[in-house]
Amino acid sequence: MWKKLLIVAGAVGLAALVAKKVKSANDERALWHEATTAPDLR
Repeated sequence: MWKKLLIVAGAVGLAALVAKKVKSANDERALWHEATTAPDLR
């Protein structure tokens, strides 16, 4: 019982870590896009 609970908790923690890394990468990419794109001065 405890072994299964520990495995599930580890999987959830790993999924949260991966989601955080993906979000961070997307935020960084969006920031670079904004910084390197010419402003729209219309």
